[in-house]
Amino acid sequence: MKAEIITIGDEILIGQIVDTNSQWIGSALNKIGISVHQISSIQDDEAHILSALQEAESRADVVIITGGLGPTKDDITKKTIAKYFRDETFVEYPEVIDTIKKLFKKVNHPFNEVQQYQAQIPSKATLLMNNYGTAPGMWFYENDTVFVSLPGVPYEMKGLMQEAVLPRLQKNFKLPVIVHKTIMTYGIGESVIAERISEWEENLPTYIKLAYLPSFGKVRLRLSAKGDDKQVLEAAVSDRIKALLALLSDITVSVEEGDSIEKIIGKLLVSKKQTLSTAESLTGGKIAATLVAEAGSSAYYKGSFVTYTAETKQALLGVSELAIQTDSTVSETVAKQMAIGAKNKLNTNFAVAVTGNAGPTTDKNDKKVGVVYIAIACDKEVEVHEFNFGQPREKVINRTVTKALELLQNKIIKN
Repeated sequence: MKAEIITIGDEILIGQIVDTNSQWIGSALNKIGISVHQISSIQDDEAHILSALQEAESRADVVIITGGLGPTKDDITKKTIAKYFRDETFVEYPEVIDTIKKLFKKVNHPFNEVQQYQAQIPSKATLLMNNYGTAPGMWFYENDTVFVSLPGVPYEMKGLMQEAVLPRLQKNFKLPVIVHKTIMTYGIGESVIAERISEWEENLPTYIKLAYLPSFGKVRLRLSAKGDDKQVLEAAVSDRIKALLALLSDITVSVEEGDSIEKIIGKLLVSKKQTLSTAESLTGGKIAATLVAEAGSSAYYKGSFVTYTAETKQALLGVSELAIQTDSTVSETVAKQMAIGAKNKLNTNFAVAVTGNAGPTTDKNDKKVGVVYIAIACDKEVEVHEFNFGQPREKVINRTVTKALELLQNKIIKN
């Protein structure tokens, strides 16, 4: 089955918010065997919505729409969808009103006519109960195409997808199996890897596809197989992975199921019954935020020190004044002492520390903008790596986070 995702809202188009919904929905659909062929972001405008729905219906078997279901006058999605399906009759659902009243009671908010409108949906729609917010989801089936309209609030959308949409799709349609395996490599570029494995790639069966996913310092090689028999697909992918590992054993770090690196780190730490702490300067807590975004991270992640100044590095992590005066805050010595300080203060098996110049100025130290030191401390040793991530500031910070997690993953695997 082919799917299309449509996100509705000016806030996405003007860059006020980032569209994370499409990424999440695409991943969720893929896991149950539905391939996303197009993603569109459009204005909350009647003509635009009608046109997008018509085009999506001509291309897709499943159309997932998010956004535009609020109670205010600028949210016209529900009325426009009703118009698309030639449905002028709206049905009010008492169970939705009860849910809204319960939610509002918790925050001492009065229930009024505006909220009551949210309990009304077109008569042709199947109600999808939203247990996390006020706007219910809607399921339409017309001309052999499923249309699902969901609120744009991410946690509401995810709840509806997991509890209502995905189970209904799996129940109503015979879906293929999709199997993914990803090899993580470091140190060699995409073109060199492609040349090394060219013969292996040419001999892949038609139902297995290879994708190169390069990013700073690494290349992920993702194998995707689609078919009807999960065991057959997994066996076929496993055989090809073994052959690929033989060709890339010197640069392979891990084989994953498509998980994020922070999730892999969590799984590694849990399996080894080990713990982690972080100390951050230029990244301002972004490494910590990335780690704790994973559910269950409290099992292995103990905490972070955000030490943005020389004074806080000394006071919180025990970095010596001599090291700062001699080598500056952006140095191998300071990064090493930060990592040791975090590890000892929180009594963890591993610690990550970062210090550097994100720019646009160097803040009175002798290192150029873009220079970053990343220290990884474990029970055996402390490794410090120097990088120059260039400019601008956002690039330096994001690359520091990515590289710190990559180095940490590698260290955990080797220990």
